[in-house]
Amino acid sequence: MTFYNDNPVPKGPPDLCFDTSSFIRDSFSVDQFLQDHRNKATLEIMRDDLGMYLKVLRSAMIDLINKDYADFVNLSSNLIGLDKAINDIQLPLGQLREELLEIRQSLDGAAEEISSQLSHRRELREHKRSLRSLSRVHTSLKKLRLILFSLEENGKSEIQLLERVVSEYSHIQFHISRCKKDLSDNDNEIFDKVGRTLVQCVDNLFLEALYKGEKGKNELLCALSLYQALDKLSSAERLYRKQVSSAMENLISEEALRSSPTGLPGLYNRILSFLDTEMKCLCEISAIFNKNSKQNKCDFFLRSFWPEVEERLETNLTSIYSPGDPDIFYQKYTETLTFLEKLLNRCDAPHSIQELQGHPNFLHFMERWDLHLPVYFQIRFQEIVRDLEISFQSDDWLSKSDKWKLLATETVWKSLNKCWEDGIFLRSIAHKFWKLSLQIISRFTRWAKSIAHHPDNTKTADVDFLVFLYSDIQQLHHMLPEFKKFVIEKLFKISEQTLQLLTQSLEESGYELESQLELLNEAIIKALSGNSALLIRQVNDIPRLFRRTNREPPTKPCTYVVNILETPGQFYEKHKSHSKTIVWLTTMFSVITKQYYSSVSDVLDSVQKTEESLRRLKKARDRSSNLVPNDRRVEDDNKIRLQLLLDINAYVKGIETFGINKIDIEKLTDLLLLVEATQKP
Repeated sequence: MTFYNDNPVPKGPPDLCFDTSSFIRDSFSVDQFLQDHRNKATLEIMRDDLGMYLKVLRSAMIDLINKDYADFVNLSSNLIGLDKAINDIQLPLGQLREELLEIRQSLDGAAEEISSQLSHRRELREHKRSLRSLSRVHTSLKKLRLILFSLEENGKSEIQLLERVVSEYSHIQFHISRCKKDLSDNDNEIFDKVGRTLVQCVDNLFLEALYKGEKGKNELLCALSLYQALDKLSSAERLYRKQVSSAMENLISEEALRSSPTGLPGLYNRILSFLDTEMKCLCEISAIFNKNSKQNKCDFFLRSFWPEVEERLETNLTSIYSPGDPDIFYQKYTETLTFLEKLLNRCDAPHSIQELQGHPNFLHFMERWDLHLPVYFQIRFQEIVRDLEISFQSDDWLSKSDKWKLLATETVWKSLNKCWEDGIFLRSIAHKFWKLSLQIISRFTRWAKSIAHHPDNTKTADVDFLVFLYSDIQQLHHMLPEFKKFVIEKLFKISEQTLQLLTQSLEESGYELESQLELLNEAIIKALSGNSALLIRQVNDIPRLFRRTNREPPTKPCTYVVNILETPGQFYEKHKSHSKTIVWLTTMFSVITKQYYSSVSDVLDSVQKTEESLRRLKKARDRSSNLVPNDRRVEDDNKIRLQLLLDINAYVKGIETFGINKIDIEKLTDLLLLVEATQKP
């Protein structure tokens, strides 16, 4: 049973064993319903409840029908006679449709006829106009041919006459555009010939004005205006490029380079001199012309001068591109950049600079140089890295500089600065030199790390070397900000983002370098400790010095104590000015003292066990004959304890001579208490 939204499903009595809303769910299933309610009620109770709910539904259905009965009856009454009304209006509507179609066809026919008449009239009008233009073209061409013939006869280009001819030629172009269909091939040939002759006359005027120099400025301006009127400014640029070509043929060549007293800069200066002298008047006039004209601008610098110069430099001066000798390549490259910078300075406006830098010839010229930059960098890379690797392997490892202790660190610093020195650094490959700088720091870091890990496997077992390396790493890390400042000055005008990247990468390299100091700390302490373990083992020999030897009681420390203190003493004398010396000695003595304490403790334990053994023996043999040797053994043990006390006091005194407080040495106080407690009166 389906109900409308405003007639919800009726609810049954509240004591039903099921939820009435479950019957209207899309996922309702009889089997699932019975499965869910089998534990809630028996089948008999469920049957009775379903029967009761069925009665509720039937009652609700009857109420719904009774409620909407009147609407159903009215709906059927309103539909009576509707078919007849529809049939009555169907015929008139069909007739009206046919009449409208006839009217539309009549209108379309009339419109088509009118359009055809109008098109015909337009064609007649255009043909009439074409014939008038054709007549004008024939008349003007005859007149122009006569004028141009007289100009050719005179051999001079009269400005006023040329202006009239150009004006007339422009009118002819206008009329030709209106009568192309009626022009014969002969008319086109005559027109083209007149145009070529006219351009030749303007070319003559242009060349004559160039020859006059300052006196021909007005004629030059006139010639450019005539070129613009003819839409032939490119012809003037091509014509002048020929003039530049003949001049550059003598200026740009290997012979001219060899004959130049100042080399390549002298050759470049002669090119700039041509621009400043021979082209000065033309550039001034073209600038005035471009200022007055908003379109069809001419640029003799970009389209006549520069293409010819670039082409000659590329074809006639191939020797300047050779990267085989890096010093010569650097010189040629920087001299060329200086030349280009001077050219850019001669551009009269910012847009001219952009046009020059974006000019195909300019880009091609720079690409030619860029092809050789990787070769140049590789040669410099090998030079710098070779010196660096040699310094790492050199037996003469001391630096002769006051700033550095080791030759390797001195070479690292020189290599870093060499990357950015004048004569080596090129801004175009600054990213490569920065990468090389980071690689140099990384290589030095790895070299220092290998030494710190395996100091005994190299010539650097000398503790002095380790201390010097420690000092140099501190110094180099301290000087990295100075190096960054030096690099930034070379780069100048870099973005904030680039500066952040440079700083970040250098800080990462510096952090990795500084992390080697802790490893070197351990290596230095290990080197200082040296053979102390072997010397301390001599403590175990002290009992043999006094047992059954009848030696006198000891009055001075054993030699092993002096030997233990000897190496630290030498180290202290050499490096007492170093800020870490006391720290290293303190740590080293802590390591030794722990070993010393262990050995002394073992000896004292052995002595104590011997005494206890003697006491037990005395109790077992209470005879006077055994008293003498037992007393002698006790005396020997006291001598051993006294020797240990003398040794340890000398050891403590030796440590204090370095300015180290004994309480800073691990286990040293415990060691003193240990031996002092064993002394017997």
